[in-house]
Amino acid sequence: MTESEQTGEDAVPTATLPLDAWHRDRGGRMVEFAGYWMPIQYEGIMAEHLWVRENAGLFDVSHMGQLLLSGDGAAAALEAIVPGDIAALKPGRMRYSLLLAEDGGVLDDLMITNEGDQYGIVVNGAVKWDDIGYLRENLPDHITLNHNEDYGLLALQGPKAVDALARLVPDVAALVFMQAIPAEWQGHAIGISRSGYTGEDGFEISLPNEALAAFADALCAMEEVKPIGLGARDSLRLEAGLPLYGHDLSPEIDPVEADLGFAVGKRRRGEENFPGAARILGHLEEGPPRRRAGLLIDGKVPVREGAKLFDGEQEIGVVTSGGFAPSVGAPIAMGYVPRDHAVPGTALAAEVRGKRVPCTVAAMPFVPHRYVRKQGG
Repeated sequence: MTESEQTGEDAVPTATLPLDAWHRDRGGRMVEFAGYWMPIQYEGIMAEHLWVRENAGLFDVSHMGQLLLSGDGAAAALEAIVPGDIAALKPGRMRYSLLLAEDGGVLDDLMITNEGDQYGIVVNGAVKWDDIGYLRENLPDHITLNHNEDYGLLALQGPKAVDALARLVPDVAALVFMQAIPAEWQGHAIGISRSGYTGEDGFEISLPNEALAAFADALCAMEEVKPIGLGARDSLRLEAGLPLYGHDLSPEIDPVEADLGFAVGKRRRGEENFPGAARILGHLEEGPPRRRAGLLIDGKVPVREGAKLFDGEQEIGVVTSGGFAPSVGAPIAMGYVPRDHAVPGTALAAEVRGKRVPCTVAAMPFVPHRYVRKQGG
């Protein structure tokens, strides 16, 4: 019996991506995620993960919300609800930021791109409708917010991604990390950024829904590109030490606790005029009571989300993400522990099926990022 049947509510049907048939035709094993049927794997999570580390993998992330924000004072309007310095964001540049609740808790993490005449915002699929409602409620009436449902989003990730994509759109080779350009492909207006959420070099490509299949086919016809599922995307971002909203981030956690203090701009810290500023600035100055920390697991038993963390017999924290890390060759995890326990080298234990599994706090990322940055930047 489903939860909706138990509560007597009408069930909300699971949505399909524009490329649903494309994934199924290629052997994608489909699962429900963020309200959509999405491919978790094609040939296997381990093989797909390692392929991305060495070649280029194509991910369908069209479940994400692509929003467009415009109007006079759009940057200031955004700064009323995020802690980043949006006014300083130059055209063609993008910034990771956080949508904040009134008390400084994280409602979502998102990417903001200055597209010249508007700001493009990519939000997480699982909470995009909540985000849209929150933005409409908190943005001034003269600011226009559009949800671009006619476009899908693909992510091409891995060291050979630039070579593959440049065959279709040569201009991408000149981009650096967190830079974006408008482009054209077979008469379609598309947007490309050198970004992604695997820790590898790569790109995210926004395309009209009707062009997605042809573009995906063109990429996957190249020997270095394979379609990759959600399973490998999760293990890659975990090795990269990147938090996942709804797991490692939530309204109960503020940016400093999440080890995302870099998202609070220097100017914004001085102005103290973003949601939850007193709490967040206090944690920046004095240290937060708890902090997101990486964990190396002793042995082969994976430690999953929800596992309790112990220092001796004292329960001190909880795992928020965990699993086997193919590139590390061992299980890893991340979770929240008191600040004084978040020091790399600290010995802890996780409880798995009633047994204690030794683990050690580790610096993140577990696998170094390979972003292509501006020379000297």
